Amino acid sequence: MVVSRTYGQLCPIARALDVVGERWTLLVVRELLLGPKRFKDLMARLPAMGTNRLSDRLKSLERDGVIAKRILPPPGEAHVYVLTDAGERLRPAVLCLATWGLERPVDERMDPRTARAELLALVRCGLAPPELTRGAHETYEFQIGEERFHVLVNDGDATPRSGSAPFAPDVTIVCDIPTLLMLDSGQITPARAKRERLARIEGPAAAVRRAFEIFSRKHVTDTLRVVPG
Repeated sequence: MVVSRTYGQLCPIARALDVVGERWTLLVVRELLLGPKRFKDLMARLPAMGTNRLSDRLKSLERDGVIAKRILPPPGEAHVYVLTDAGERLRPAVLCLATWGLERPVDERMDPRTARAELLALVRCGLAPPELTRGAHETYEFQIGEERFHVLVNDGDATPRSGSAPFAPDVTIVCDIPTLLMLDSGQITPARAKRERLARIEGPAAAVRRAFEIFSRKHVTDTLRVVPG
C-alpha cells in the first residue's frame, strides 16, 4: 500500500511537492518526458532506484493523475507509462531545474557512465528558441553510441523522444558521445566530422543545419545569461 505523505500546508508549492517532491519522482517524470516507457525501460535508466521504490512512485503518480498506464498497439501490445496532460505541464519546471543545475559544480559522486545523449537532447530542445524551427516540419534521428532517439520538429516546437523515429527521418546523425559533444561545443563542424569519418550525417543541408542549431550550447549560455543570479 502506498503511503501518502503531505506537508500539510495550504500553499501551491507545498501541494506540488506533495506530488513530485519525493526522491526519484522527478527523474521518473524526466524519463517520461522523452516518451512512453515500460517498467523495465524505467528500471534500466534508473537502476539505483530499485524495483520496489519505482513501483511505489509509479502508483503514486498514477493516483495523482500525473501519469497513466497504456497498452501499445500491435505488434507491441506492451504496458507502458505515459504522462497525462497534467504531467506534461511539468516540462517547463523540469527544464528550469535543468538550467539551474547546469550552474552547479560537478560532484565527485556523479557516475560519468550515466551520461546519456537523449538527456542532452531533452535540455537542448527545451531551451532552443522557437524561431529556429518556425515553419519547419521535420524529424531528426540520432544514433549516439548505443543510444537511439529522435527529435520531432513541428513549427517552432522541437520534442525529443526515445527510440527510433516512427517513420523515415529527414536527418540521420550517427556518432559517439565525444563527437556529439565536440559538435555541440563548436570544436568541430559537421562537415569536418563527416570528412574525418567521425560521424555519418545524412539529410538536406538546411535540415541538418537546424538539427545542429537546436543542439548548440549557445542556447544554454544565453539562457543562463538572462536568469537572475
